[in-house]
Amino acid sequence: MGDPTTYHFDLDPALRPAHAPLEERWWPGIRDVALRASSARIYDPIVGVRAVVIHATAGGSSAGAASVIFDGNASFHWLVPDEDEPQHGAFVWATCHEARAAWHVRNGCSHPAIWDGRGRINHWSLGIEVVNRQVRSDDFSDWQVEATAQIVRYAWAKYPNLRHVVSHAMLDPGRRSDPGSLFPWSRFREAVLDAREPAVPELVSGAAGMEAVVPSPPFCMVV
Repeated sequence: MGDPTTYHFDLDPALRPAHAPLEERWWPGIRDVALRASSARIYDPIVGVRAVVIHATAGGSSAGAASVIFDGNASFHWLVPDEDEPQHGAFVWATCHEARAAWHVRNGCSHPAIWDGRGRINHWSLGIEVVNRQVRSDDFSDWQVEATAQIVRYAWAKYPNLRHVVSHAMLDPGRRSDPGSLFPWSRFREAVLDAREPAVPELVSGAAGMEAVVPSPPFCMVV
């Protein structure tokens, strides 16, 4: 078993895929609701995205996970179905607009290894929830691991400054343990870094460095 508080790896710009397709569907009725359970980003919604955070639900259903968004308590960008759900093996759920800051990490959390310890992580990250109860009797399926990796590859191709893939537990170790010690982090990392799609040409992958990214005025709701 691994220690989820150490789950983290960086993405090499030289290996960034030029394109990575993603099979996704919007969760029924959630698109408008997600606008009320998220914030306008204070960084540019494309070049300002710096990290992907991996979560696990600690519950056994996609419906239970999506309910927190309908309740307005939290949000995340994608939801990976469990193996006993009909969507498993077919597509992942989109649950929040990528251009919005979903509420998936506490506002006060940070880590020195992730963008030099910068706070307000929601404003420069994307969140993935994997449906899993985090107990020995509920293994993460091969497809869940592969689908989560493909979401990261999709985001890596789309967001030129994406550099970090990190667990929720590493960012909030005192309160969170997800995706849990049973999540096969090494296998997941290999799936992300296995360049199955053509890499972005060097001149393109080096464009739009983060030094050029300036936060927008902080007019939006703080999360």
